Amino acid sequence: MGLFRKRKNIYLFDPNSLSYEKFNPTFKDRMYAVIRHLSSGILIAGIALFLFSRFFDSPMESQLRKENKLMQTQYEVLSLRLDRALDVLGDLQQRDENLYRAVFQAESIPESIRKSGFGGANRYSYLTNLPNAGLIISTSQKMDMLSKQLYVQSNSLEELVNLGKTQEERLKCIPAIQPVANKDLKRVASGYGWRIDPIYHDRHFHYGMDFAAPMGTEIHATGDGTVIYAGVRNGYGNCVMIDHGFGYETLYGHMSRFACHAGQHVTRGEIIGYVGSTGKSTGPHCHYEVHVNGRPDNPAKYYFMDLSPEEYEKMIQLAENHGMTMD
Repeated sequence: MGLFRKRKNIYLFDPNSLSYEKFNPTFKDRMYAVIRHLSSGILIAGIALFLFSRFFDSPMESQLRKENKLMQTQYEVLSLRLDRALDVLGDLQQRDENLYRAVFQAESIPESIRKSGFGGANRYSYLTNLPNAGLIISTSQKMDMLSKQLYVQSNSLEELVNLGKTQEERLKCIPAIQPVANKDLKRVASGYGWRIDPIYHDRHFHYGMDFAAPMGTEIHATGDGTVIYAGVRNGYGNCVMIDHGFGYETLYGHMSRFACHAGQHVTRGEIIGYVGSTGKSTGPHCHYEVHVNGRPDNPAKYYFMDLSPEEYEKMIQLAENHGMTMD
């Protein structure tokens, strides 16, 4: 039987009589129809809302998504800039270590201090729950590295500036000439390094340079400083030691006699003694050593005020003599 609605009256088609008969629904029928239509509407609305939320952002979600994308882009740009800044700082550190500190004879800064990190493994744990946590943590680590390394480099440059302020005085004190007049470079008997002992004939390290010269030849202070020792020293015979300041000390051995005394201030070129053969020696010569910050260094590096570049090259070659020493 079919259903036909006209205005507010409901008619049902009777297939037996082939006519429409008026139908008066009960309250229960009406409530059922209302619930049915309401349920259908809610279901359709729910499906529509799900599909809309799945494929379309709300204005607030759209705004948040844009802000997150912008923040991610900003972090990526910041990360690239930090990489460039760290590269520039690395170049500055190389110059500082291999050029500036070398010029001023400053102590090297260990790599462990220059590149030391921050805190422990959990320093960035509070960032792990953030969106793009990997990028944010990596950028934060780079920022901390740059901050720490800039602090170390700033202190290093401040130290070099202070050294630069005393450079004029420093240049007067640095050992920069040969202890014995040697313009023709014929008095270099042996240089710095492994040599054969002339008495024991075994191989040992020679911590200075030997200048062969006639007995009584003048020996000169190689830089301004204060005589801290003038006396007999085991192996060196009559020996003079000068503290030049700035970490430099020089030693002059095997003198025949002294021309200075402990506590005396001397200037570069001043006569401090005369060539002899005292102590462990096989002939008249001056044994000369340079110590920097308590460690022996090759004296051939410190004749820049006494020799031309060509003479210096020749001196280096002569100093490489691996034969016997004179002491």
